[in-house]
Formats: sequence, C-alpha cells, structure tokens
Amino acid sequence: MIFKKKKVILDTNFLLVPGELGIDIFSEIERLIQERHEIVVFENTLEELETLIDRDKSKHSFNAKLGFIMAKQKNLKTIKGFSGHVDDIILDYTKSKPENFIVATQDKDLKRRLKKNHVKTIGVRQKKYLILG
Repeated sequence: MIFKKKKVILDTNFLLVPGELGIDIFSEIERLIQERHEIVVFENTLEELETLIDRDKSKHSFNAKLGFIMAKQKNLKTIKGFSGHVDDIILDYTKSKPENFIVATQDKDLKRRLKKNHVKTIGVRQKKYLILG
C-alpha cells in the first residue's frame, strides 16, 4: 500500500511567528502531525517575505528575514509556477484534494475559507504553541 505524505503549506504570516512570538514552528508541527508529512512553501510566499524585508525596515523586516532564513535552512520544498495572491494560490492548490493538505496560517479570513473547503489548518494558541484546527 502506498502512503501519501500530507503537505503542510506555510503561509507568509506563519513564517513571521518565530520572530514575533518565539515559537519553534517546525518542532511544533512535528509534535502536532503524527502521520507522514512534508512542509512546503510557495515561491510566492518567499517573494512576499523578501518584499517585507526590503520594504519595512522595522520589526516586521527582522521577523520576515528570520522566517526566510529558516525556510531556506530547513530546505523546504518550494512550489513554483503560480502567480497571483498567495492566499488565492493556496485555496486553489488545496481545493482538489483537501484531505492531502494542512495549511499553517494566522490569517483568519484564509482559515475560514479553507475550513469551508474542508482543509485542515494550523494556528497559534495563547501566543505559546500551535494547534490543529
């Protein structure tokens, strides 16, 4: 029997969490998801982080840089070839087989739209740890 890995997609704002809240999102994802999985990002997500780094020379810039570096250090699979707003890309990408995906995001609107499509999400609880929803 072939076991497919679930894809855990990290949204741009989720990669800001380590800098903002000091949460190790990667070990928390490992704690939460007991089945085979692969953590991925869209190329557009990394581009959004680069824009934040360049545009906003504040705390957001530091958090974006940290998230970008962590994504590169973890050697996350980068999904390429999509254009448009990252939230819309994530929604379209997960729509065909929602059971194969989990999306890590802090965006309330995106979470609502994903849940409507039966896609599981990961979020932050009490600014301390991650939860699966």
